[in-house]
Amino acid sequence: MVNKRTIFCDFDGPIVDVSERYYQTYLTGLRELQSNGVDGRMSSIRPMEKQKFWEMKQHRVPDSEIAIRSGVPEQEIDIFLSRVRELVNQPHLLHYDRIQPEARRAFHLLNQRGVRLILVTLRCQQQAVQLLHEFGLRSFFSDVYGTSDEDAAYTNSVDCKVALLRSAWHDHLHQYGRPIQSWMIGDTEADICAGQAIGIPTVAITTGIRSQSYLRRFNPTYTFDTLLHAAHGFVKRSTPTFTSCSDIHSICAMAQC
Repeated sequence: MVNKRTIFCDFDGPIVDVSERYYQTYLTGLRELQSNGVDGRMSSIRPMEKQKFWEMKQHRVPDSEIAIRSGVPEQEIDIFLSRVRELVNQPHLLHYDRIQPEARRAFHLLNQRGVRLILVTLRCQQQAVQLLHEFGLRSFFSDVYGTSDEDAAYTNSVDCKVALLRSAWHDHLHQYGRPIQSWMIGDTEADICAGQAIGIPTVAITTGIRSQSYLRRFNPTYTFDTLLHAAHGFVKRSTPTFTSCSDIHSICAMAQC
């Protein structure tokens, strides 16, 4: 098979906006605490507006701190956080996910230029494939790499993402050979660390679950605000630009993995 330029792309963030699902999960957890509370113990709970909640998520404010600032009593924080983790991937909440506005245009552009697209996501494999079909995007991807862990996407394990991308990279080398140009595109520190771990350029998308200022700490090769802008940047570069991470362990340690 003809060797091509290849993009390894994350799902949540660059392609899918998960902010409403995360916010609704947060609200549901707070409502359940309030409905189960007795003797007025939950009267202190005050849900944040979505913009404030999402800003805190983007700046990597711990979920426990978000709970405290929402008025969750200290003795109920662990119960609340456990319930949020249980809820976030429930089927009745997945309908809140939306395709990022310019994602489809980005894929059409890359497809026209003959770029091979490989999805590398911490979502469950079956769920990722199903959603790609529902969104009409499955045909753009030659391969999909997901997990078997329903909690992996929410916990955003750096080690898990590194292992997943390494597997995709090795399979690509075996099946297609080394691409003439490649990028890893994502919106979190896990994506950047994964790309650096295998020595390919990394692209940080800043409209996902991490802010631009936070992502800068991990030294991505490029930074774009949308997947479409990243796609335009990729097709304009006809030769690969490889970077190395001299101390991948220290960078990944910053991610609190």
